[in-house]
Amino acid sequence: MWVYLLASKKGGTLYVGVTNSLSRRVSEHRDGRGSEFAARHGALRLVYAEHFDTPDEAIAQEKRIKHWRRSWKIALIERANLDWNDLYPTTHLD
Repeated sequence: MWVYLLASKKGGTLYVGVTNSLSRRVSEHRDGRGSEFAARHGALRLVYAEHFDTPDEAIAQEKRIKHWRRSWKIALIERANLDWNDLYPTTHLD
């Protein structure tokens, strides 16, 4: 299971999601079959991904992140991806 963040650009709109197949889900977003919010705001750049062993762990982390302040989400992204590079498809996603 994966928790992921998509962004429209560095410092742009953020989308937080959870999935069992990161490559499939990012592809869905980019094909317009993902979240309406992400599509409307152009949040299609994978800037953060975190793997979990169980669905419960991933869902709990997604819920936590969704309630975080924006500055905390940005710090999370920038700890691993300072320039907000698109991690798809360069990262091992599944």
